[in-house]
Amino acid sequence: MTTKQSIAFIGLGAMGSAMAATLVKHQYRVTGFDLDPKAVARLAAAGGHPAESAAAAAASADVLIIMTVTFDQAEHVLLSAGALDALRPGGTVIVMATCAPARIASLAARVDASGRGFIDAPVSGGIVGAESGTLSIMAAAPQALFDSHADVLRTMGSALVHVGEVPGQGAAMKIVNQLLCGVHIAVAAEGLAFAERQGIDPAVALGILSDSAASSWMLKNRGPRMIVDQGSVASAVDIFVKDLGLVLDAGRTAKMGLPLAALAHQAFLDASGMGLGARDDSQVIATYRGRALPPSKT
Repeated sequence: MTTKQSIAFIGLGAMGSAMAATLVKHQYRVTGFDLDPKAVARLAAAGGHPAESAAAAAASADVLIIMTVTFDQAEHVLLSAGALDALRPGGTVIVMATCAPARIASLAARVDASGRGFIDAPVSGGIVGAESGTLSIMAAAPQALFDSHADVLRTMGSALVHVGEVPGQGAAMKIVNQLLCGVHIAVAAEGLAFAERQGIDPAVALGILSDSAASSWMLKNRGPRMIVDQGSVASAVDIFVKDLGLVLDAGRTAKMGLPLAALAHQAFLDASGMGLGARDDSQVIATYRGRALPPSKT
């Protein structure tokens, strides 16, 4: 029987907490750290092992998984907070956050130079996918390294794809994914707000569009929350402010115009400016409703 790898998990937010708990359920030894003590306590309640710092979590682990919100946080965990030095020699770092491809490639080089392996493995699927272990994982790493960690990755994601052997390729695929997700959410909001302006019941419009050629996964998933804000947050407006910003930065680097991504970014930025940054990303519809006020009767 193969002994399962010991895992350090840093970044126990909404998704990271669920991913770590999924690993625990599959009998991995998971030691976790987050700046929020409540998040660490949740991991302990799920059967994981709490740590007092990132370095303490990484000490002697086989695998260090980082699921922070930003690249800067991931870099801080590895370098400034000492997690990379604490990880056992020959261990592997897996960064699963959404980051700029060039910065991931640079970080991978530093990890490789330390004698550890690096897997670039961003995810898609939100909290529901994290809780059910059905995330989509876009991994980039040398083939042998990918193969030796595929079981860990498949525990968290039922749709695991080896994008390529060069770190940064996974990050690039993730921002392509975010480009389409952001545009799909924004255009769904625009369409439903436009239907409202025409005097059409948005629930009726959603039902028709969901069964027509105009449908998309995002329309079906976010549309009901656009019509009736349920208060819960599957993914926040500010996540798309960040992620579409990464898309546009990558476009500038590649000298490729991304006009639809730019328009969607402005919509999410507007919503954040309205104080909706921490709300569910479906609430980007507020910016379109603001443009679609009924004409005054004179």
